[in-house]
Amino acid sequence: MYSYIARRLAFGALTVLGVSIVVFFVLRVLPGDPLVAIFGPEGFTKLTPEMIARRGPLTAEIAAISVVLSWLVGIPVAIVSALRPNSIGDNLSRFLSILFLAVPGFWLAMLIVLGLLFGFGYRAPLANVTFFADPLANLQIVVGPALVLGLGQAAYIARMARSSLLEVVREDYVRTARAKGLNGRLVIALHALPNALLPVVTLSGILLGFVLAGSIPVERAFGTPGLGYAMYTAVSERDIFVMQNLVFLYSIVFVLLNIMVDLTSAWLDPRIRYR
Repeated sequence: MYSYIARRLAFGALTVLGVSIVVFFVLRVLPGDPLVAIFGPEGFTKLTPEMIARRGPLTAEIAAISVVLSWLVGIPVAIVSALRPNSIGDNLSRFLSILFLAVPGFWLAMLIVLGLLFGFGYRAPLANVTFFADPLANLQIVVGPALVLGLGQAAYIARMARSSLLEVVREDYVRTARAKGLNGRLVIALHALPNALLPVVTLSGILLGFVLAGSIPVERAFGTPGLGYAMYTAVSERDIFVMQNLVFLYSIVFVLLNIMVDLTSAWLDPRIRYR
């Protein structure tokens, strides 16, 4: 196991290095003068230094809440669909899953912002407030982006969990449990669901990495001062140094998440062994 982790970290380092080289050259072949974009035509800096340490926890909090929300929504929907396949509830859940898969996150975010603004006159605070400093203000900042990203992930989770459950319920041990007279819901909850969650855990870890990319338009729509908004600002103003640093950070996080997903899968399923 330790040799496997060492190999994955080595390959991950090469991946991050390759991404950094590609981004370095791509950003420098774009038209325009990056120095003018950064310092202005008269040579005065117009950007204040952003501390990743200040914006990073906000984006991480949004990602964590969105993952929890995706499980709270996606798993019950999958169970309802698997208990009665091709029923009205199953067809409705599949329709909603496809709908949220097709709807762009930034569009849904703008609808929520406009609905809250014109319907309730609500405006989320734009300042970067940590949870420990002011929990209520912090939740007002992160709940909108987390809701949009969580619903998008829930659609993937629901479809994957439904497919996995439909395969597991056909196994012999599930039929044996039903033959013993156990309630159908207990069979799903105690026997089928734990074995069907392994691919869902893998998918959830991968989706957590894609939240970083999805947070860019969503944080822009809500005005959330996280890393996604910083990336949007850097791209808009062609601040290649901020873009390089954020892409480098994103690549490191994505590689580490993939390694954690593999290790978690081996921990949940003893049949999986890495050497």
